[in-house]
Amino acid sequence: MPPSRNPLIAQWSGPYGGVPPWDEMRPEHFPEALGIAIDAQRAEVEAIANSAEPATFDNTIVALERSGALLDRLQRFFGVARESVTTSEYQALEREWQPKLSAAADAIIFNRRLFERVEAVYQSLPASFLDAEQRRLATRLRDNLVRRGARLDTEGQRRLLQINQDLAALFADFRAKVLADENTWTVIERESDLSGLPASFVSASKVAAEVRGLSDGWAILNTRSSVDPFLTFSSRRELREAVWRRFKGRGDNGDENDTKATTVRIVNLRAERARLLGFATHAHWRMADSMAGDPKAAEALMRKVWPAATAQVGRDVAEMQAFADREQPGMVIEPWDYLYFAEKVRKAKYDLDQNDVKPYFALENMVEAMMWSAERRFDIAFAEITGTVPVFHPDVRVWEVTDGPTGAHRGLFYLDNFARPGKRSGAWAGTYRVQSSFDGRVTPIASNNNNFVKASAGEPVLISLDDAETLFHEFGHALHSLLQNIRYRSLSTTPRDFVELPSQLNERWLLTREVLDRFARHCETGQPMPDALVEKIVRSQRFNQGYRTVEFLAAAIIDMDLHTRPDGVRDIAVFEREALATLAGMPREIALRHRLPQFDHLFGNDSYSAGYYSYLWADVMAADAWQAFVEAEGPWDKAVIERLETHILSDGNSIDRAEAYRRFRGHDPDPQALLDARGLTAVT
Repeated sequence: MPPSRNPLIAQWSGPYGGVPPWDEMRPEHFPEALGIAIDAQRAEVEAIANSAEPATFDNTIVALERSGALLDRLQRFFGVARESVTTSEYQALEREWQPKLSAAADAIIFNRRLFERVEAVYQSLPASFLDAEQRRLATRLRDNLVRRGARLDTEGQRRLLQINQDLAALFADFRAKVLADENTWTVIERESDLSGLPASFVSASKVAAEVRGLSDGWAILNTRSSVDPFLTFSSRRELREAVWRRFKGRGDNGDENDTKATTVRIVNLRAERARLLGFATHAHWRMADSMAGDPKAAEALMRKVWPAATAQVGRDVAEMQAFADREQPGMVIEPWDYLYFAEKVRKAKYDLDQNDVKPYFALENMVEAMMWSAERRFDIAFAEITGTVPVFHPDVRVWEVTDGPTGAHRGLFYLDNFARPGKRSGAWAGTYRVQSSFDGRVTPIASNNNNFVKASAGEPVLISLDDAETLFHEFGHALHSLLQNIRYRSLSTTPRDFVELPSQLNERWLLTREVLDRFARHCETGQPMPDALVEKIVRSQRFNQGYRTVEFLAAAIIDMDLHTRPDGVRDIAVFEREALATLAGMPREIALRHRLPQFDHLFGNDSYSAGYYSYLWADVMAADAWQAFVEAEGPWDKAVIERLETHILSDGNSIDRAEAYRRFRGHDPDPQALLDARGLTAVT
């Protein structure tokens, strides 16, 4: 195929600054396109490194900023191919090409002439006339090169190159194995075994079975959006246990999709890489460019919250056990019972039944709600585009985002809401194009991806309150991309423990009265949620926070424990078991939110390794930031929103994020705000 006919190579054309030709993406396009893109970036970098001109900000730093544009576009195609529409062909490509992409990136890091030029610009900064944003770009580029091995000797770079290629292949292997286990289900064969399940969930499970070629029965998909509602409402304890074990057993079944050996190799290679780069552990290396700075700061926060959370779980379990004793005397609550009996306590304590709530949370209404909330706060507008912008699956919807007062184009937003074979589980945000202005105005393209279960034809998709919070959470990431106003795209990437702040803060607008009154309307009658039900929801906001906090924190603490071991581990199963056993106060009724054999955050790539704590770190900021609205005129206060947009959402990483937060709030975030928000009492 001639290069001119490969759709992945061409500049994105069409309206809105150009759009990705998703409808033309095929597995066979990638080998040629990736090869051409790697060669193009190599030539661009060599030209910079070998320039006879003295190194300057423009001919070195800005030139690097311009380089690799084609490869950047292809990497975004490749990400969607392997996460949203993957096939055996795409998985084979990932296993082949991720090591090659890693080697290409390392070749830039290890280019000594290039580093000398970047270092020269960095050393000239004190005497330069560059502005603060330019200085930050040059400094961060230089520091990133150093952290990734630019100063290693030849032998060190050779070994690091091999480690990174091995890790890239292992990440691909891990993702493929977990996805295979997630593309399974539990079949409910008898109607009597649907006892307790909401009608909407039963209907969706029937559709899921039909889509997967099952003529009889109902399919409980092996994804959280299907498993959690089943565990919450099913009165069939033996089926709850079966569904729970299948879900928690992903990657840990001793078969061809078992990941335990893969994770051990990843952990040990990371430990070796950290030593090679001069860091005590992988966690120290990963956290060198974070708000926390080092593992001790993250551990201190987690240990502060942990005893309060476990104490709350103890109180909650005592209440739940009373219900269990009445339902089945002598039964001891197990992890697969927790959500079921928690729901019974919720109903009794707050007179709140999730089955009464769910009809008011139609997915379509919640999509409108999240956009309306953003429009009101940030003076932007969303208009859905139909038929003129390519998509990679018929489920995907697209909106244009414009400036409210002027109507000027600001970006595109893609939304992919439903579970399907070939799509990884969970919920995540993505960016298909990063905003920048240094080379002309480039507008962002953001995406949200969920795994809701489709309803029967003609019926609304009803989601839980937790799922609605997830919808708002991921939309917070999209808003962060869409509202950015930075010069250099490399300054769009914020520290991992800051990046969750916009998303976790955005969740808070879901339960504002303005949103509920306007969008939480009954799926059959269209009537707004009654005041009495709204008040019940608001009163119950702190309910079950012990469970949610412990489930997350246990996984975060074990992640940090795993990645602060300088020599790695020998057996991941033994490590997980022993780490849990030594975790003081770990309730036996709660399992890790993500067990290590399926922990994609840690082993699908490096992104959240030694960084799962960042959700808690960011939620401290989110809880403290919400207090700024409480102290003002409420969630729609214009002055606070303007500060939020200016200092948190629009400026990327153009200044230190701790300083940015102080400019927004006037002080550092207070951890007590999180304990108060979750109704947890500090234990001293």
